[in-house]
Amino acid sequence: MKMQSHENIQNAVKQEVVVSVKGLYKAFENISVLNGIDLDLFKGENLVVLGKSGTGKSVLIKIIAGLLKPDKGIVKVLGEDICAVKGKKLQELRLKIGFSFQNSALYDSMTVKENLEFALIRNRKNIGRKEIDEAVSKVLNDVKLLSSINKLPAELSGGQTKRIGVARTLILHPEIMLYDEPTSGLDPVTSMEINKMINEVQKEYKTSSIIITHDLTCAKTTGNRVAILNEGKLMIQGSFEEVFESNDALAKSFYDYNFINQK
Repeated sequence: MKMQSHENIQNAVKQEVVVSVKGLYKAFENISVLNGIDLDLFKGENLVVLGKSGTGKSVLIKIIAGLLKPDKGIVKVLGEDICAVKGKKLQELRLKIGFSFQNSALYDSMTVKENLEFALIRNRKNIGRKEIDEAVSKVLNDVKLLSSINKLPAELSGGQTKRIGVARTLILHPEIMLYDEPTSGLDPVTSMEINKMINEVQKEYKTSSIIITHDLTCAKTTGNRVAILNEGKLMIQGSFEEVFESNDALAKSFYDYNFINQK
């Protein structure tokens, strides 16, 4: 079921599709996770995919990033079939996709600076020292953590770790950002700071983003559009207000899951 206003539909027609998912299926052994996902991400938008824990949200974006193979379906990223491209072309496409892991995936033995440098040097072989230093300083300044440049991950708070994980992705200037549970495990104040950062990244880096979450505050704060994943399918799509001010039983149950059952 889709719940998009005429204005939203008209705007969508005018926009460029940067990620297109059609008929996507994925199962692990006998457990079906995705059961026919159809999804478009438009250029410049933040699309939030909501779902309860274990509904396949992370599987969806890992397939989009090329980290998992679907059982069936077509996934096009920036016009390229992510499952068909190989070799150098696949590597070039992946550099245009930024993946912010739930656990940030920083190297514990490296300082913040070394984590960011590693991502840059590994993917841009001929980059010079001055350019590296400038890139590291800029991206840390953008996520408001320049003062943490020489710290180890163990010295950072949960929110700071999330920011550095995003910074390590942004240093390569991706066109698409995939956020996996960006506010998971964070207190409300820190979560709002992360939400603000996601919006700032969208504006500063001109990214198109898919944000995977079960946090309705994150969805309302960051999403230009939201979709609810349930039983392996995207059941409802529209603005936050269109979805949650409706009388739809699934939207109500998800709201209750967020604010009542989690107390």
